[in-house]
Amino acid sequence: MEKRLEEKYQNKNRGFTLIEVLVVLIILGLIAALVVPRITGRVDEAKIETTKIQLKAIKDALEQYKLDNGRYPTTEQGLKALVEKPTTPPIPPRWKKYMDKVPRDGWDREFIYLSPGVKHPYELRSKGPDGEEGTEDDIDVWEL
Repeated sequence: MEKRLEEKYQNKNRGFTLIEVLVVLIILGLIAALVVPRITGRVDEAKIETTKIQLKAIKDALEQYKLDNGRYPTTEQGLKALVEKPTTPPIPPRWKKYMDKVPRDGWDREFIYLSPGVKHPYELRSKGPDGEEGTEDDIDVWEL
């Protein structure tokens, strides 16, 4: 009887074998391989949508600026002209604060603003996920 109790007691203190630990780690790795891409894909989608919303808000503010002042801010004045009255010519005659702050894209980078633009009165875009200007993933306000 004592032998059985000793064997039982010894088996209860027995830990996991290396094989058991490896099997658990492999299972956790497979689960992570399935879940992580789905989560990161959603993050990228959210950043793209955020950027589009910011572009639309800036576009609305630029249109209001033009209605009040008869022109868009110059490239030199930049989007900062929507937050602070420009000090470089042409000084807007009826300036007011159009935004609380100049937004940044979903990747925390500044938007590209050129005025006058090539095909439009101004160019406004984000470099997109890759952070390089002129690639196919750029997000342009005129293509929303």
